[in-house]
Amino acid sequence: GELAADRQVIAIELRGHGHSRDTYRPFGWDEFGDDIAGVIRHLGLGRADLLGYSLGGGASLRCAIRHPDAVRRLMVISAPFRRTAWFPEVLAGFDQMTGTTLFPLLSQSPMYAQWSKIAPDPSSFPALIDKTGELLRLPYDWADDVRQLAIPVLLIYGDADSIPPSHAAEFYSLLGGGLRDAGWDGSLPGLSRLAILPGRTHYNILDSPALTATLAEFT
Repeated sequence: GELAADRQVIAIELRGHGHSRDTYRPFGWDEFGDDIAGVIRHLGLGRADLLGYSLGGGASLRCAIRHPDAVRRLMVISAPFRRTAWFPEVLAGFDQMTGTTLFPLLSQSPMYAQWSKIAPDPSSFPALIDKTGELLRLPYDWADDVRQLAIPVLLIYGDADSIPPSHAAEFYSLLGGGLRDAGWDGSLPGLSRLAILPGRTHYNILDSPALTATLAEFT
């Protein structure tokens, strides 16, 4: 929307999502990251500014870690660098995320109605739920990788997100942020930025009026 007014914006649909046909392979964070880098290179974009939300945030983070030559700036919305950062009730939900348990409910949702109109194979939705659940149950901790990132990173969370603000602060510190006073003239902040949007959850953060302004200022 607003970001496209003065930027080229390209929306990437991960494998099995939207118009993208699924493959026989299981979902993987590294594979998603490699797919994104492949799109950037295929389109000849050089180093792109990369934005990802939730699952897409994890995929974008892995892309930046594995393919630093493809990413100029990274923006992560509501995604952690370690799996255990999600609140326990969210992790419990991941444990129950299967096509058998969720498809009867989601098949009645507006989300499924829109997805089924564009998906190459609408019958694959239960398999998409299964593979997404399997991915979200995989343990990971990318702290060491995050410390090595040499690009500017913008982290954005809601103050009532599915991830606690304490994790957002820890993530920011791994990027070199929040470790010392910036100086009276503001000359010492690092490359990266952290934003906590008030009154926002994991499920409505994309509707925040402050989100576009925060992204635009960073890019």
